[in-house]
Amino acid sequence: MTAPMLRVRDVETCYGTSQALFGMSFEVSQGEFVTLIGRNGMGKTTTVKSVMGLLAPRGGAIEFGGRSLMRLPAYRVAQLGIGLVPEGRQVFPNLSVRENLVATSNNRVGARDPWTLERVYALFPRLKERERNLGANLSGGEQQMLAIGRALMTNPRLLILDEATEGLAPLIRQEIWTCLAGLKKAGQTVVVIDKNIAALLRLADTHYLVEKGRVVWNGTSASLKAQPELLHQYVGV
Repeated sequence: MTAPMLRVRDVETCYGTSQALFGMSFEVSQGEFVTLIGRNGMGKTTTVKSVMGLLAPRGGAIEFGGRSLMRLPAYRVAQLGIGLVPEGRQVFPNLSVRENLVATSNNRVGARDPWTLERVYALFPRLKERERNLGANLSGGEQQMLAIGRALMTNPRLLILDEATEGLAPLIRQEIWTCLAGLKKAGQTVVVIDKNIAALLRLADTHYLVEKGRVVWNGTSASLKAQPELLHQYVGV
């Protein structure tokens, strides 16, 4: 068996004296679509920040492509091939759509068919229409499209989306899910945090239920559908 692309083992992370992760563990294999599911405040975003080098875990191990990410700064983690679509989108407000995209453009991982402006515009035609608009003047949905496009322009081996469709209109949410389905079909490795359980069950290969800073269950969509009491207990749906 091939080694997982991302391996998180027994990670403990704190905010000052307040501990948020208590032995977080999960794995992501090449081409896999993985979710982290749980109520707000259970440690999902803290897990992402720990992986990305935005928070320094005090214990455990994080490996990407067999290389330890522990104590690496965030820019080095990104250079190794992890693209992040952060919660709240965080596009550059004073840059145009085009400038937001080209600012991050790189192909350090040597992708054979790298992401370009044309490919991103084909994925999200609305961004082409708004190419000259500043990030601050976009709608929330357009900003999310831009945040995804910006991450793709780094040609990531692993794409992480934190709250992929939070606060978006239904039509925009559907556009984002269609985009993610296309990325999965193309073989992109993806980790998603979102509250739209129905969409996650349709797309994901593996789910990890997170409660109080640790994984309490993991399995396939079929397994999770067969145990609705798990979603009721850990997500409240």
